[in-house]
Amino acid sequence: MDESARFLDRLPADLRPLVRRSVLLRDLTTLRIGGPAELVCPIQNPSHAQRFQELARQVGLPSFILGGGSNLLAADEGYAGVVLLVATDRLAHEDEVLTAGAGLPFDRMVAGSLDWGLTGLEFASGIPGTVGGALVGNAGCYGHEIGEFLLDALVLQPDGSLATLGPQDFGFAYRTTGLRETGAVIIEARFRLARGDAEAARQVRQEKIADRQAKHPVDLPSAGSWFRNLPPDRPGGLRRAAGQLLEQAGAKAMHEGDARVFERHANIIVNTGRATCADVLRLAARMKLAVKERFGVDLVEEVRRLGP
Repeated sequence: MDESARFLDRLPADLRPLVRRSVLLRDLTTLRIGGPAELVCPIQNPSHAQRFQELARQVGLPSFILGGGSNLLAADEGYAGVVLLVATDRLAHEDEVLTAGAGLPFDRMVAGSLDWGLTGLEFASGIPGTVGGALVGNAGCYGHEIGEFLLDALVLQPDGSLATLGPQDFGFAYRTTGLRETGAVIIEARFRLARGDAEAARQVRQEKIADRQAKHPVDLPSAGSWFRNLPPDRPGGLRRAAGQLLEQAGAKAMHEGDARVFERHANIIVNTGRATCADVLRLAARMKLAVKERFGVDLVEEVRRLGP
């Protein structure tokens, strides 16, 4: 009996109906690329997270935490392990503190906060993915990051214990955190916001959404920005946009199969049809090499990978 069969055989009766087999990762990721995941286990509460994670450990199966599927490239071969699909989607508030499940779409949290007159997150309007994914990757734009607003988060640790972590425990850095490589699972998080001018904040929200729609693909699958922006030239300055270097290096004319550089943003790869993981990896390598040859700069990928 292989590991997957042992996993399924040991599933308690209440968890068995939740698990799906051979789910195509292209159906779970925004780039719409990827072969089958051996097992997909939705996490709807802390108990689910603990029990699925412990069972995977017992039978020797690797596990991967998946939220909204943005910022991710899945392998054509798929994933021979357990995908823990975060599905906690509660949204509530008390005074100026907002509580959100890690599986909640990030933009729904932004819209919900404004409905309650809580401001601060409007800068992030339109960012794809989930709350948990945004936290693990310290999502941000327009000079702000989600880590600035975190009060604390309920997290399932790699050893199976539950812990409440504060911002100091996350190791927030530009587009990453210390949680990214640990295998920890965020269940839900609390954010400290502020009472403010909700109408003005909604206007900012509409402006950010319009700007994102003008620059980002709306009708084509993508994973978001592929490379991280570069550090500022001087302390306190703004980061240099990787997209500008890519555009000057001629990246917008590049493609591999159905994987193409987006015509309005040189730091975004889009799937125009039946692009494969291999197509995307070849294209990203060409983009990186073009910037290296012209500017002597080594771009760092922001997109994570799942699979062999």
